[in-house]
Amino acid sequence: KLQSLKLLWTLKPPNRTLHGHPRLLSSDVYSQYESVRQGKQEIPKYFNFASDVLDKWSEIEKAGKRPSNPAFWWINGEGEEVKWSFEELGFLSRKVANVLTKECGLQKGDRLVLILPRIPEWWLVKVACMRAGIVIIPGTSQLSAKDILYRLQASKATCIITTDKLAPAVDSVASQCQLLKTKLMVSKGSREGWLNFTELYQNQSADHSCIKTRIQDPMIIFFTSGTTGFPKMTQHSQGSLGFRPLLSERYWLDLTPSDMIWNTADTGWILTSIASFFDPWVFGSCIFIHNLPQTDSAVILNTLCRFPIDALVGAPTLFRMLVQNDLSKYKFMKLKYCMSGGEPLNPEVMEQWKSQTGLDIQEVYGQTEMGIICSVFGGMKIKPGLMGKAAPLYDVQIIDKDANILPPGQQGEIAVRSKPIRPLGFFSEYLDNPKKTAETERGDFYVTGDRGIMDEEGYFQFIGRNDDIIISSGYRIGPFEVENALIEHPAVVESAVVSSPDPLRGEVVKAFVVLSPTFSSTDEKSLISDLQDHVKKTTAPYKYPRKVEFVKELPKTITGKIKRNELRDKEWGRI
Repeated sequence: KLQSLKLLWTLKPPNRTLHGHPRLLSSDVYSQYESVRQGKQEIPKYFNFASDVLDKWSEIEKAGKRPSNPAFWWINGEGEEVKWSFEELGFLSRKVANVLTKECGLQKGDRLVLILPRIPEWWLVKVACMRAGIVIIPGTSQLSAKDILYRLQASKATCIITTDKLAPAVDSVASQCQLLKTKLMVSKGSREGWLNFTELYQNQSADHSCIKTRIQDPMIIFFTSGTTGFPKMTQHSQGSLGFRPLLSERYWLDLTPSDMIWNTADTGWILTSIASFFDPWVFGSCIFIHNLPQTDSAVILNTLCRFPIDALVGAPTLFRMLVQNDLSKYKFMKLKYCMSGGEPLNPEVMEQWKSQTGLDIQEVYGQTEMGIICSVFGGMKIKPGLMGKAAPLYDVQIIDKDANILPPGQQGEIAVRSKPIRPLGFFSEYLDNPKKTAETERGDFYVTGDRGIMDEEGYFQFIGRNDDIIISSGYRIGPFEVENALIEHPAVVESAVVSSPDPLRGEVVKAFVVLSPTFSSTDEKSLISDLQDHVKKTTAPYKYPRKVEFVKELPKTITGKIKRNELRDKEWGRI
């Protein structure tokens, strides 16, 4: 079926549109896709993004039917640069696939933890894993040894790839991970017990046949934070991330093979998989990456002026930072699309950006479990404070506690219809946690845990979260993880972590701490600093509490549960 569909690669003059945008499909291929979209034709049984998308674009390049711009363009801001065509991406990723299968002995279904910053090897490994049917588990480079230990043990991963910077942290916990067999290090140097990734793949053959994968076969596992317990393993399939953008074409990106997109999100998050991998490459577009060790507004603005970037994707924090500069000093080379996701964007920031650059910011709303749920499509009217309409394939509604659909204007929970047919794009399950998987269902709906309102035109407004997840600068932070770190400090008897408003980051982590009597007379300022440093060392640094308040006791229910909602409401001025 995939062979007959030919996917996106018939580059004839478009004669169909979606949301006012031309398609790259010929009419006959489009009609077959439309049949799948409308449920008249079954979704293909087999699909692999590497062979069925990337390799097809490589064929188009060879035939001279794609513009000469690269498929991947990376810089580090210090003069180093990497450019790959789709053909080069295929050549190098096959070499890496041989490293994983021949040198490391990995087989289809094995799990690999991938913890790399924004460097080209991250993209090579990801494509190589798809070629070999290996399940990828991405993680942010800010993970601590404790975080890595949990991920290795919970996932039962047999291989890890990381940098020389994180290798010592891995070694400190590796003895507790019985299934971990192979450690690969992306580095110019060497380390005992580690294979040198760069040396191995450069000397490998590029002769590799992509494995045949079913569309429901597992492809990626994301660890996503929860309000209680440790992060859950959210599993996605070849279809949910790789095939969905083929059916949902242009539902949030309006790109062509001539365009280039830059997404600034961390490699550990699903947004990078969507905005810096699957969706742009479906269109044959170029993915631009800046190593960006720190988020520096001057670096970002200058990069937009020096490179032909058409689309910019970032968390609201990015745009809040950028509008604090005198934007009249910068002339962007080619920027025409700006998208923000991860948390709500302040309407005043959208207005400031528009007034100074002439560009709109389109809001995108999604979750690790489902990818993009709502968005402002290109050409749609932008309503500041609203996050657009439901993305294709999803029936998004506002429901009450009994799963009844609420009329426009009424506040309830944002939910996506999951029955009788679970839409393509949904996560497969929370691995090894059927209870949590079942808890996401209510009636015929998947419940996001977020509250919102839908207006008469179908636009959604985000009100807040039902749970206690904190989203700061686009990072999802579970209070349990921070509280776990705090309780390890001898000064802390008990703590409760909630979100607190912040003009730059939207919200930040705030910790209410009950002190041990022996620390009650300690200088408050120095103790706060000590607690913050402790959390940074114990868990990923982005989780540390930027605000700390010492209290005598925490509000609790009659059963002894901490009333985080009461603390949060007080913090946000709702009490």
